[in-house]
Amino acid sequence: MSNLRPLPEAHHLMFEQHLQKLQDHHLLRRLRTIDSATGPTAVLEGREVILLSSNNYLGLATHPTVVEAAIAATRQYGAGSGAARLVCGSLMPHHTLEAALARFKGTEAALTFAAGYLTNIGAIPALIGKNGLILADRLCHASLIDGCRLSGAMFRVYHHGDMHHLERLLARRPAGTPTLIVTDGLFSMDGDIAPMQDIAQLAERYDAMIYVDDAHGTGILGRTGRGTLEYCEVESRVPFHMGTLSKALGSSGGYLTGSASFIAYLVNTCRSFTYTTAPNPGSAAAAAAALQIIEQEPERRLRLWENRARLAQGLLRLGFDLAASQSPILPIIVGDPDRAMTMAQSLFAHGVYAPAIRPPTVPPTTSRIRLTITADHTPEQIDRALVILEQAGRAINLI
Repeated sequence: MSNLRPLPEAHHLMFEQHLQKLQDHHLLRRLRTIDSATGPTAVLEGREVILLSSNNYLGLATHPTVVEAAIAATRQYGAGSGAARLVCGSLMPHHTLEAALARFKGTEAALTFAAGYLTNIGAIPALIGKNGLILADRLCHASLIDGCRLSGAMFRVYHHGDMHHLERLLARRPAGTPTLIVTDGLFSMDGDIAPMQDIAQLAERYDAMIYVDDAHGTGILGRTGRGTLEYCEVESRVPFHMGTLSKALGSSGGYLTGSASFIAYLVNTCRSFTYTTAPNPGSAAAAAAALQIIEQEPERRLRLWENRARLAQGLLRLGFDLAASQSPILPIIVGDPDRAMTMAQSLFAHGVYAPAIRPPTVPPTTSRIRLTITADHTPEQIDRALVILEQAGRAINLI
């Protein structure tokens, strides 16, 4: 028997009507239970499937060294951090990770957050306020958009990757307006890379700051895996670098790196740092261990890109539309959300899990199957997945 007070009938009806509307438009979502680690395969709702939806690009979430680091830190420091770091004290695993991140990114200092989302919704308002202007790429991640809105600054969106549109907006702003250009480094739903050389040139010409969310680029892009800014050769032209610990690093959390004064400024002004319990020590230790592996085992990145090439070439050979992907994120554009759902269900029925991505996550008429490949997938798994993808694509007349 529930101890909850019964929901007022009007509220219950409102919830049900909204859910039915989502169902009618093939946009209803539900949680699916995975009863295993998220490796190249996973046990999903009782059956083993080839997992093509994880952002665990380098397979580090299950790497024995990373797992053992999390266990050891948990044994020593506990499962939780107790409180925010300014309240309860700052645990050594957080300091160790931040020092490692600063070394990895070539900056003076770093600050970690419990999630990438918290990093963005706290840092952007700390950088610019209601007297400023934010110009953001149309396909920015939701956390960036929310951070922009929370800042209170004037907020304008430029067409995706369109530097002519961005420059027009910069040229039209009132003289002396503090300006922040906001973009993803590697876009999570299309798999393309922001034109960072052009953005840096415009920022310098019009005296604007740049804020880049490199959640998906960190660990996989660039000669040493430092991310999109290294790949685009603009690291020294962007004063602070944001990323997450939850993709290629196989842990959880977000981070910012930059000058010591910038990090001290965030400690004193960033609400999502000040008022949030610190990340658990096990996650911090796991991320620090993952950074070491990224630096010591570059062959993981090589294997990831070999797998990406094998999957992408196979999909193109079959006739799939992959949009403009330049990364291990390979979206198959379907268009209609109902057809995308039908294809995802067919894939799952035959042993591949790659869910349909539908509005509002992506623009209308661009529903897709978003595939992500990892370093740990075997050639046999990729080839088997291609057979299943071909069957599912032909079943809905997509190829």
